[in-house]
Amino acid sequence: MKQGTGSPQTTRQALEMARDEAEAIAEVIRSEASPVGIDAGKTHVIIIQKLLEIERRLERIESRLCDS
Repeated sequence: MKQGTGSPQTTRQALEMARDEAEAIAEVIRSEASPVGIDAGKTHVIIIQKLLEIERRLERIESRLCDS
């Protein structure tokens, strides 16, 4: 994977989200029982769900490109 391909501004923009959205995510993964304050299992499930969603979207895009 290429490192440093995105500009710092682009990277920052990609990571920005509304405060209420960020707080909602933080609330979902919060865990008082964890030394780091988040439930690692729940966090990984959310990440995997998002990766699968991205994979499905990419497959649809690739399919459309191949059909053109």
